[in-house]
Amino acid sequence: MGATTVTERERKFDFDDARPVPRLAGTGPVAHQSDPRESRLDNTYYDTADLRLARAGVTLRRRVGGHDAGWHLKRPAAGGAREETQLPPGDGVPAEFAEAVRGWTGGADLVRVAHLRVDRFSYDLTGAEGQRLAVLTDDHVHGERAGSPARLDRWRELEVELDAGPPELLDTLADALVSDGVRPAHWPSKLNRILAADLVADAGRADAGEVVIGHLRDQVEAIRAHDEAVRRGDHDAIDRLRIAMRRARATLRGYRRLFVRPAARQLARELRWACRALSRVRDDEVRWETVRAELAGLPREPAVEHARRALLDHVDELAQGDRRAVRVRLASGRYARLLGALDEFVADPPLTVSASSGRREVRRAVRRADRRLARAAEALRDDPDALPEVRRRAEVARYVADVARPLLGKRVRTWRRAVTTLHEHLDEHDALAGAGALLRARAEAGAADAYVYGRVHERLHMRRAALRKVVEAELRALPSPP
Repeated sequence: MGATTVTERERKFDFDDARPVPRLAGTGPVAHQSDPRESRLDNTYYDTADLRLARAGVTLRRRVGGHDAGWHLKRPAAGGAREETQLPPGDGVPAEFAEAVRGWTGGADLVRVAHLRVDRFSYDLTGAEGQRLAVLTDDHVHGERAGSPARLDRWRELEVELDAGPPELLDTLADALVSDGVRPAHWPSKLNRILAADLVADAGRADAGEVVIGHLRDQVEAIRAHDEAVRRGDHDAIDRLRIAMRRARATLRGYRRLFVRPAARQLARELRWACRALSRVRDDEVRWETVRAELAGLPREPAVEHARRALLDHVDELAQGDRRAVRVRLASGRYARLLGALDEFVADPPLTVSASSGRREVRRAVRRADRRLARAAEALRDDPDALPEVRRRAEVARYVADVARPLLGKRVRTWRRAVTTLHEHLDEHDALAGAGALLRARAEAGAADAYVYGRVHERLHMRRAALRKVVEAELRALPSPP
């Protein structure tokens, strides 16, 4: 049996031992909550001795028990999701996984770093038609950090994982749990909790340059991996490549005081050039998904179905042209030189004296990103068309915060969460604007379905207006960074 890959979209919550599991039936489209299914999971985690995988947000484990027993490799994916690849049970780390993580481990030995035993109670959350929308799990965890002396811990946590439900259901269920007094998890994963003391202690000794270059090196490895996936034609590979490039560019821009300016500026400029073609493909996908969802909300009429097919044909034609442009760009000498320049930059980084600081320079970068976002928000009050600049500043702030986490820890968490949510809402607003522009152009071109497009355009306009109010409120309520 070969490898299988799934994308996890989930939220975790700290939960008190004595509390009963909340009932989520009646929340959004959830009509029923099943009785619990009990399973026992035995997880052994592997990493390098200095926890390089954990620092990169990558998890490698062997699981015994449950429906998915075997080897699991989890990597960060777009939108806060996690991509999990699974292989059948077996002794020793699979060679396929050892090779997949080499970009993070540098070939260092993989050793056992933690062991977690989980008593899990799973509740299916189903819709009115019986389809499983999400799963609520109640995990009773006993953890052991490998080493001498071993460290032991036990805790209870809830987890909501999306299944066939719409993406927004995750927020709806999370809001319901928080309203019931359930606390969002302090740690992003069970493994991070058991390794927390080591990760924080080591981060406190790192200097700014080590942390930033480490993050940038991770993005370069991701660019290389996703570049190959694009050439193979893998699903979502173009978007993953685009995100890795944007993260790298934001790191160069947000932490520019740590680098010799001309080299970092030129590299950021080339990354922007490479991203443009990738972004057009992603825009095609997002525009279509946004319009398709709105068309689905209209009555089932022949005119609506005709409009859907005609628009799909039009978007497919656009997408094919944009994908050809991506292939041309990836085959160009300029792009090849960019990949070489990225490798050279992280192999021999042109660092300034500021890079030897500890937390000070990282904190400065966070505060600088916050000030620039605040200035963009201030300009928005006088210029309603300034929202794209706010979005750009929010993106840089979000990725600057991601880099800062190893050094600033929980002190940057609240600000990071706020700018991440803001950036996601701004991305959604941009998608609505792009979909509206597509429909307007089709209507103005005299398309036979102009009436239907006009109806959908009006619905999109209302959603944009409501979302803009949310964004403006979030800008006013942004917390101060550390």
